[in-house]
Amino acid sequence: MAETKQVDEGTDAKQAAKAERTAAKLAKRISSFAKEHGGAEGHVAYIGERGARIVLVGEDGGWGDLVAPSHAVAEKAVEKSGITVHEAFDGEFAAKVKTGPYEWNRMAGIQVGGPANG
Repeated sequence: MAETKQVDEGTDAKQAAKAERTAAKLAKRISSFAKEHGGAEGHVAYIGERGARIVLVGEDGGWGDLVAPSHAVAEKAVEKSGITVHEAFDGEFAAKVKTGPYEWNRMAGIQVGGPANG
């Protein structure tokens, strides 16, 4: 029984170290995005088995997203990056997003008779 416990503890430690490395990599990418866009704010959304989506909105209205393998890793990444995190993607926060023709064609164009998804 003791051998199994040691193996489990070793596996848990490896998983924790991997999660920490992943969070650090994501935090670096978030910080890079924030620097490029004059600052950034974010929102973490659970996306099921795939993990969590980190939506980023820059001060200049630019936006992007990253996917983390778990909600815990995503939370750790945004914490490490130091950005402001919103509970919901709505209101003033959502209004900061600037979209262009590309986004309108991709998001709404199909439904309202726009160009095909090519």
